[in-house]
Amino acid sequence: MGRFILIRFMYMVITLWVIATVTFFLMHHLPGSPLANEERIPPELKEQILAQYGLDKPLPVQYLDYLGKLVQGDLGTSFKYDGRSVTEMIQQGFPASAQIGLQAMVFGVLLGVILGCISALRRGTLVDNGATVLSVLGYAIPSFTLAALFSYYVGVVWRVLPAAGWGTFAHSVLPSLALSFLVIAQITRYVRTEMLEVLGQDYMKTARAKGLERRVIIIRHALRNALIPAITIIGPLTVALMTGSLVVEKIFNIPGMGWMFVDSIITNDYTMIMGVTMFYSFLLILSIFIVDILYGVVDPRIRLTGAKE
Repeated sequence: MGRFILIRFMYMVITLWVIATVTFFLMHHLPGSPLANEERIPPELKEQILAQYGLDKPLPVQYLDYLGKLVQGDLGTSFKYDGRSVTEMIQQGFPASAQIGLQAMVFGVLLGVILGCISALRRGTLVDNGATVLSVLGYAIPSFTLAALFSYYVGVVWRVLPAAGWGTFAHSVLPSLALSFLVIAQITRYVRTEMLEVLGQDYMKTARAKGLERRVIIIRHALRNALIPAITIIGPLTVALMTGSLVVEKIFNIPGMGWMFVDSIITNDYTMIMGVTMFYSFLLILSIFIVDILYGVVDPRIRLTGAKE
């Protein structure tokens, strides 16, 4: 198991280095400049600003400086928000995005697993058809549409929960629900499909022939194997939700990472774009790393295969 984890960790580090390298050189070849109204800036002041951000150095030197600071967790200073570090701004915006994302993920996974299991065990019934319809709606209806409906009807018309704003747990309920429908749809579909396949395997028939309780067969054997494909999407989907949904955050006026990233693109804020990209990439790759470990825990055959690579 230790060698399996070490190999996966090496892959993670190499992938992060590749993303950092590609991101750095792409940013320096994009049209435009982070200096707003560059033509109106006096040459002396322009040189001072470039020197402040290290942009007056040769590109290879900038790249090495960038990697050195990145290893230390320093993502640089924002061009637009002068004097504020990118790390500080991410720390400010990430908690709100993470809260609604994690809440959406927990609710979506729990409900999706339950619906997927019930749908598979009651195949062809009204419950199965209802779960299928819910999955289709979860894929078809965008989260921002659900967010607008929830905000208007639940927040404005019925006044059950706050329609917008941020500050209390009640403010996070509606955006979390809006984001959770896609999770419910995906988990339900994966679990149902795999459960149906697992229930038809020979070892399941053998377990029933041995007289094992139905509950034990479903939880210990069927559900455990059916969750393997679902685990694949849980990691990346969690990161996607935690890093924020721009439109949903805009609808509910949530000060998360979504607006921050788009605003940095509009203003050509190089350090902010690279910082948010690397932060998102780190979380995404870390989630894949954790998923690989969970694979090894759920199915020891995967762990043994990975150790031989």
